[in-house]
Amino acid sequence: MNERRADRALAVLSPIALLAFWECLSRTGVLDARYVPAPSTVLGTLAAMTRTGELPYNVAVSVQRIVLGFLLGAVPAVALGLSMGLSRSVRAALMPLVSAIYPIPKIAVYPLIIFYLGIGEASKLSIVALSIFFLVLLNTMAGVLDLDEAYVRIARAYGARRFAVFATVALPGALPSIFTGLKLGMGFALIVIVGAELLGSDAGIGHLIWRAYQIFAIDVMFAGLLVTAALGWIATAALDWLERRVLPWRA
Repeated sequence: MNERRADRALAVLSPIALLAFWECLSRTGVLDARYVPAPSTVLGTLAAMTRTGELPYNVAVSVQRIVLGFLLGAVPAVALGLSMGLSRSVRAALMPLVSAIYPIPKIAVYPLIIFYLGIGEASKLSIVALSIFFLVLLNTMAGVLDLDEAYVRIARAYGARRFAVFATVALPGALPSIFTGLKLGMGFALIVIVGAELLGSDAGIGHLIWRAYQIFAIDVMFAGLLVTAALGWIATAALDWLERRVLPWRA
């Protein structure tokens, strides 16, 4: 318990220490405030944008896109990853395709997605789903492959059908790897959605940062980056909390 409290304290204190160091460099003139505003200035900008409603609106738009795109990508990725892990033939048929498509930078595919789906919400959700799909799939498959095959043989020997093997053996055994893939995928989802909003959007954190760049509002740009970092931290903390509830023995 004491170790857990110490970990939580360090998790809170480390970003505060970084912000304090940044503030010190700005106050002493080491950093030019015209190009790198102090954290106090950025926080003041965040407060002003929150009061006007501009920041909550753009954050809500980005969060909605991330959550919906995350679900669209993660659910089929887990199902297909379980299938590839359990079936040698499915793995042999699909692994070459996965190996060929996975290394392609997903943001480079975004113009093609816009061509087919337009610049609306469908393209934003699709690029988020695509960006996390292969990470979750590969981690799920690896989790199943790491299982002792004896568990699968025993389940089948007792008459378990394919879905029962999925639900009672493969899925529980692969959950640690699945959560690893989900955490990695969430980071990529944040990166990709901000990039997509930079390229073409009328709302969202990326749109906020791009508009600030166009008018040289450096403090707003830093505010957008700080919010993105905070969202990443919150998402990781939420997934850690869920993992502890689903896998209490790993806490």
